[in-house]
Amino acid sequence: MIGPSTDVVPLDALGARGSYRSRSRLTVTDVAGQESAELSLVPSLFVDRTLKAMHLAATPARDVRIGMIAQAAELFATATLDGLTPDAYAHRVSRVGGTPISVVRATVTAIASRLRKVHHSVEHARPTGAVHRWDDPLTRTGRAVWVRRGNVFAVHAAGNHPGPHSLWPEALALGYRVAVRPSRREPYTPHRLVTALRAAGFGDDQVALLPTDHAAAGALLRGADVGLVYGGDDVVRKYAGNPSVLPQGPGRSKILLTHEVDWRDHLDTIVDSVSGHGGTGCVNTTAVFVEGDPAPLCAALAERLAAVPSLPPQDPAAVFPVQPLATAKALEAHLLHRAVGTKPWLGGDGILAELGDGSAVLRGAVHQLDSPHAPQATVEMPFPCVWVAPWTREDGLAPLKGSLVLTAITHDEGLVAALVEEPSIGNVYVGDHRTYWMDSGLPHDGYLAEFLMRCKSVIRD
Repeated sequence: MIGPSTDVVPLDALGARGSYRSRSRLTVTDVAGQESAELSLVPSLFVDRTLKAMHLAATPARDVRIGMIAQAAELFATATLDGLTPDAYAHRVSRVGGTPISVVRATVTAIASRLRKVHHSVEHARPTGAVHRWDDPLTRTGRAVWVRRGNVFAVHAAGNHPGPHSLWPEALALGYRVAVRPSRREPYTPHRLVTALRAAGFGDDQVALLPTDHAAAGALLRGADVGLVYGGDDVVRKYAGNPSVLPQGPGRSKILLTHEVDWRDHLDTIVDSVSGHGGTGCVNTTAVFVEGDPAPLCAALAERLAAVPSLPPQDPAAVFPVQPLATAKALEAHLLHRAVGTKPWLGGDGILAELGDGSAVLRGAVHQLDSPHAPQATVEMPFPCVWVAPWTREDGLAPLKGSLVLTAITHDEGLVAALVEEPSIGNVYVGDHRTYWMDSGLPHDGYLAEFLMRCKSVIRD
């Protein structure tokens, strides 16, 4: 295990003219309140100038872009960047974000793998009848051409997990210039990735990192052609009517077990779906619906999660996430408030395990609901928290709607067909599949390219 470092890492803004260390800086602390990094914040004027340069920048050829992204994958995973080796980087991400270090390391591997397959991913999104270029021979008789909706893509990044940073490089593969506003909670991953992309050959005016305060954050979306924003329900509501912004909100992923299956055969999958990756992601299971008595499953889940040790995030055996004590207490209070009226099997008296350094482990929680329609079934928490409810065929699809992922452990093909056809369910996994399963080339919340690209008809002499 790598020991803690007392060095404060300078994380400069990465604008169109290179690295920039501003006078306005944010101190990034770890979960114990120790200083870890100093993040340069840029004003709206800096954002505007950077985006103006990006709008004017040339786009490298498609094969060149793909090659540079593949090279960046190797650098991201193996090189010393920003003065940090891969191990030192993983340690700092674990300490500032509270994410178990085993999850950080696995995510580094996953991000690199996805970057290496970025051409494969974006090609899966392209309509089969569309070509890449207006001068393709097929356009002589008329053809759809797949084109960008703009030139500059802005990202308000998430900080709960490094994994979402595997997605936005697809925009570079499609020819966009990309500007990323990192999360204050965990800026190391986007800084490292942008640094790797620049080292691989992307120009400073093609990919940028623009840390801002909240007042200047709007300048990034206003100056870009299209944008991606991560956040809660408030963010989704704010941008729901804006066709130029793609909001990414809570996942509220679920598992359904029908009467003809034995949940005992799938307990590992259910536990992992709840607690895997620290239980912090939109693809972790929020609710489990059981056709039958949910109590035995609740007891088994509580027993398994209660046995997990409380460890600091940099411990290789850590499973649960860690947060500063004040943040952890606020989350615990929110859980206890929302859980009123439910039957607690685990976490009814609280979910904190203080580590003695000003931080606390967010342990698992299991609550049984009386009805699949109970409002708690949609309450998503940034730690392993699951609501277990009874479900009947008469309840239908209503309790299952609004799911990023739904794992349906059932033999009922008619039910599966209805779930796949339900517009508000993003992905359907049939059988023994964890809700956090993902693979390159498959959509997460739809393909990002569905939002970034469009088809137009071209015919030429």
